[in-house]
Amino acid sequence: MTGARTLAPIPPARLLPGASIERHDTAAEASGVGGERLIRGKALIFWDPKVPGRKLDAIDTDQITPATDCVSESLETLDERWKAGSFRYLMPAFRERVARGETFIVAGDRFAIGSSREMSPAGLKGVGDDAGREIVIVCGAAMGDIFRRNALNLGLHVVQSREAVADAQEGDAFAFDPATRTLVNETRGKTYEPAPLSPQEEEIRRSGGIVRIGRREFADSVRRVPAIAWPDARTARRLSSTEQILWSHRVDRDGAVRAGATIRVYADLLPASDGTGPFAIHTFNQITGGDAIEPRQVAYANDHFVFNHREADDKQTAIGKQFADRYRIGRPRYATPGDGIFHFYFPEQGLVVPGGLIPGADSHSRAYGAYGALGYGVGSTALGFGWATGYVYFTCAKQRRVRFTGALNPWVSGKDVVLALLARWGAAQAGGMSVEFVDGGRQLPMSYRNTIANMMAEGEATNGIFAPDETTRAWFDERGIALPYPTFAPGEDVAWEVDEELDLSQVEPLIAKPFSPANAFPAREVARERLAFDKAFIGSCTNGGYSDLLEAALVLRAGREKGATRTARELVVFPGSGGVKRDIERADQRLGGESIADVLRSAGAEIRESWCGPCFGQGPDALAKGQTAITSFNRNWTNRMGVGGLGYLASPAVVAASALLGYMGPPSELGIEWKAERFV
Repeated sequence: MTGARTLAPIPPARLLPGASIERHDTAAEASGVGGERLIRGKALIFWDPKVPGRKLDAIDTDQITPATDCVSESLETLDERWKAGSFRYLMPAFRERVARGETFIVAGDRFAIGSSREMSPAGLKGVGDDAGREIVIVCGAAMGDIFRRNALNLGLHVVQSREAVADAQEGDAFAFDPATRTLVNETRGKTYEPAPLSPQEEEIRRSGGIVRIGRREFADSVRRVPAIAWPDARTARRLSSTEQILWSHRVDRDGAVRAGATIRVYADLLPASDGTGPFAIHTFNQITGGDAIEPRQVAYANDHFVFNHREADDKQTAIGKQFADRYRIGRPRYATPGDGIFHFYFPEQGLVVPGGLIPGADSHSRAYGAYGALGYGVGSTALGFGWATGYVYFTCAKQRRVRFTGALNPWVSGKDVVLALLARWGAAQAGGMSVEFVDGGRQLPMSYRNTIANMMAEGEATNGIFAPDETTRAWFDERGIALPYPTFAPGEDVAWEVDEELDLSQVEPLIAKPFSPANAFPAREVARERLAFDKAFIGSCTNGGYSDLLEAALVLRAGREKGATRTARELVVFPGSGGVKRDIERADQRLGGESIADVLRSAGAEIRESWCGPCFGQGPDALAKGQTAITSFNRNWTNRMGVGGLGYLASPAVVAASALLGYMGPPSELGIEWKAERFV
């Protein structure tokens, strides 16, 4: 690219040479649900090991399908590893129990939170299919939003009913009517009506899944020319930033933008990783036949399994490479290994802009909200559907606002802000709402905003967004990226479901203990515990930017002046992109003319390639059983960074200070005096 770079208006579909869309003008396929018999089976209950008699809450997708099993060696054997890994550690006998007829999976609230990995619902469904049975998920409130959408797309039955969960006991016989979604506990003689679906969600379910919907809509979608129309001032007054983007991107102009409504919306970018991409490719091929159009708004990054050096992972990466070669997808839309983690790389390349609507096949696609875009996580089937049609289905959420007030304290960064927010929200977290962040004092630079928006995945929000302001525009201007959409801000008459403030003057450096980012405590208090650890990690999509690594380098350099010249524990750095890795080799006057890389290496740190591996327990830096790490990553759930490992979360400054100290603690433990002119 040369000169100002801009995201072009969403283009129409491009037919492949010699292709014709007429053969796709077929009648709608028969419904996949209506008229089916009752599904019967017994309860398979996940009990909370810490609270006798209570069902287990917050089972995340890492526990449903461990990262090592999220691999596909070919498009023909997509789900073999996914089925084998289902509840591998949480319930090793899961497949045997399903084969015995225990097919009603019963769990508590917040089931399947976390990752966008569609391997989880697909693997569960596949286990049932192999046993000649149908699985039904029975769970409580606040189910993981991505898993829920994925289940609908795949035809996996999901029932949300707290009452049904509370009543269920071992051995209970259940029946489920696919036509009405009525659930009966035959042993207890009780009937339950699950949380309702929107009409469009019900249509996807009754049709048998998103592939059938895609085939039905494909021909019309190819003929339709995308049109983006922003709301007038009167309409915008009652819409949040998220809602204004949805309103402008509606496929059906009469679609209602209100909580609970499901609408079709055009996507500006549809990014996948090497981990989520193969299933998306499979879905795209199922809908289009693989010989009709070029994939629409496609982007593909190799950032999850690329440096494992395992044959199966290399085969998975090769699937994406063949796809890119087939459709001539090159940089910047195809990121090769080391180019970067796609939440960093694609914004750098000008593919993410304010006002854009970006469903990404990774839960941390919420990071795009830092740039004024509607970024959120989807599964692979939704992405493949989008590559085929140019749009996706989106169920609107309730709107929540967080206004940041007060002045930031010394050493407090975006990580501390978001950990403080998650700690305040507690077990309920954001409740699946869309969160609007207001930085009234313009104190939060883009690196801080990236961390906050990114970790709305852990906050269980549909998305988080900062409306574009002077900080946003300066970031894009610095990179020569032109902005195609008009400036917008939340309207004055938005009906916020929750409207709250977070006083930044009350936030201090924090450390989140296992097994939740919300389990955060003041770093100065944690320091008194003298918690030892084996490794310190800085980077990832959450804190891998230049400013994040500068923050760590400033601490290390100041520590050097206090006599702490080398790290007491292993310190490993993972830049967010290849561009960041190159940039940190340049001299920076804030470091007295040294480069960030020089300072890191002088303290004993090692700088790795840009990738996601260690964050989810992959590669040589993954934690072994019994090891502990303090990291600037985003999740510290059970087995997240390696089976049997323990993860603690903190800002780059706290991680760097801890590496020098040899125990977990903030920079103040080193006796470093904060001087604003030095550390900004």
